Amino acid sequence: MAALALGALLALPHAAYARTHAPRAAAVATREPDMTAEQRAFVDTLEHRTFQFFWDTADPRTGLTPDRWPTKSFASVAALGFGLASYPVGVERGWITREQGLERTLATLRFVWRAPQDSAVAGSIGYRGFYYHFLNPSEGTRFQHLELSFIDTGLLVAGALVCAHYFDRPDARERAVGQLADSIYRRVDWRWMQPRAPLMGLGWTPEHGHLPYDTGFYNETVLELLLAMGSPTHPADPGTWAAYTRGFRWGTFGGQAYVGFAPLFGHQSSHLFVDFRGIQDDYMREHGIDYFENSRRATLAQRAYAMTNPGGWTGYDSLTWGLSASDGPVNGDFVVDGVKRHFQTYWARGASHTEVQDDGTITPNAAAGSIAFAPEVVLPSLMAMKARYGDRLWGPYGFFDAFNPSARVPGHERDGVDPASGWVDHDYLGIDQGLIVLMIEDWRSGLLWRLMRGDPYLRRGLALAGFRGGWLDSPAERR
Repeated sequence: MAALALGALLALPHAAYARTHAPRAAAVATREPDMTAEQRAFVDTLEHRTFQFFWDTADPRTGLTPDRWPTKSFASVAALGFGLASYPVGVERGWITREQGLERTLATLRFVWRAPQDSAVAGSIGYRGFYYHFLNPSEGTRFQHLELSFIDTGLLVAGALVCAHYFDRPDARERAVGQLADSIYRRVDWRWMQPRAPLMGLGWTPEHGHLPYDTGFYNETVLELLLAMGSPTHPADPGTWAAYTRGFRWGTFGGQAYVGFAPLFGHQSSHLFVDFRGIQDDYMREHGIDYFENSRRATLAQRAYAMTNPGGWTGYDSLTWGLSASDGPVNGDFVVDGVKRHFQTYWARGASHTEVQDDGTITPNAAAGSIAFAPEVVLPSLMAMKARYGDRLWGPYGFFDAFNPSARVPGHERDGVDPASGWVDHDYLGIDQGLIVLMIEDWRSGLLWRLMRGDPYLRRGLALAGFRGGWLDSPAERR
């Protein structure tokens, strides 16, 4: 199915878009959280350096963003979405001009919109409005035999919508941002990605069709499901949210009662774009909290796990903690200090009442991505990790992805292992960098939350999922 001509499809949503996305007033100054001078300097530096990852490594002609750097890699659709969402942050913080942000955003959205959508095995960026998980970095086509990704498509769409709400001044180029973002969103055929409705499928390939995996339990797909339900063109099955919440597992871990998911990214990524404070669906009303509080409890439970340290891993304490999807040292079993240890490379690590997956690898983004939920424990922890590990863990774009003080295994020095002090990554991962810069900005100013609170599609999805209360009970605010 070839993509429709740009002008033809842009004309379809533009009238509706103009009615619901009227230009807003200038951004309202927001009082930042209380911090000491030292803390503020650290946060400024971490946020700026992490933003710079997206600005420096994305292709300015296409917006294609590497999955990792400096190791040469394919482009990541999710990182592309995080990059889009970061450009308004850069403008607001004064790291780039509005003109620079607008130019990069327009180039990215034009490329994403115009790139071929087709069911062929190779040569396209996606199909039915969805995008392949990873792309060839030079031309933006499917990388190897990877799948169309429901999750990564949602993150790309969310980044585009953030830009549509931010670049909203009444001139032709800023209007084009809104038109392109709206068209990209409306093209996604969410219902087609439900072969076992009302559950949502996670992917599709030209070779094998729909993958046999669904969103049947609590995880990072909250945002994507809400966008799918809110679509005015190809909405998800009306029973999607109820089917999703039936798979939730409530339990207690680390002294906290919450809906469990072991890696912290599952409690963070949707919160970059959706302000869950004070709004509840039926599930959360039954348990007397909201999803923001749920993520706070998951964060504190992981910190408590590190303080208890049942696995006896080196370095875990109240200031050094955080398990999530990240790089890791090596694959295999090794004896360290007389104890047999199993280490992994890239792995979705985590600790919850649902499961524990731990090999001693800590990723700073696990803590940083929770700064809005529990700043009182996150900020001291991030500063302590930087102080303890110094330049081995801290580089031009902030924290390297992960480290493992327990991985003291000789013979793997080329992998970043020091037999005396353990392993430290030498790469940055785009999706993990996105968690850091966007969540810090939400904590400091609420920028993305304010922008998306006015999005009619997200509000419709939330309403259909049964969310009420808080800001949802008020008219869409102006930022």
